[in-house]
Amino acid sequence: MLKNAIGKRSRVMKNTVEKGAVKKFAEAIDDLSPNYVDEEFGKQSRFGRNIAPPTFPVTFEFEAIDELKLPSKGLIHGEQSFHYKRPLFVGEDVNCFAEVKDYYEKTGNFGKMGFLVIARSGLDANDDLIFTEERVIIINEEVRKGMLV
Repeated sequence: MLKNAIGKRSRVMKNTVEKGAVKKFAEAIDDLSPNYVDEEFGKQSRFGRNIAPPTFPVTFEFEAIDELKLPSKGLIHGEQSFHYKRPLFVGEDVNCFAEVKDYYEKTGNFGKMGFLVIARSGLDANDDLIFTEERVIIINEEVRKGMLV
């Protein structure tokens, strides 16, 4: 059903790791580590500046993948993981895109379910990979059937 979307990518969208947004995010997750919010601490750290919490990319905006048409309701968040080459630095611009990595189906107690794997990545100004976030979206049988029409 969605196998033809595997390998399709969104256009790149620039996001900025803004100091105020990092502070609000750190407050929201109740982790006010000085690595995130204290400028003097950041200057003395091994990175020489403040960094963002590891899950901060959930706040980034990504372009849609044109070839991927999903309903706005009925999708289930499966799992999510983050892989970093280096931390996100406060103040830097990050070029973000999404890509469909896989789609497979399994039959369970509630019928056939689809599992859509999407990777969302961020690159620095030199196009070097900073992070990849992988998420699995579960599409239940009722929603899957609605997508077939």
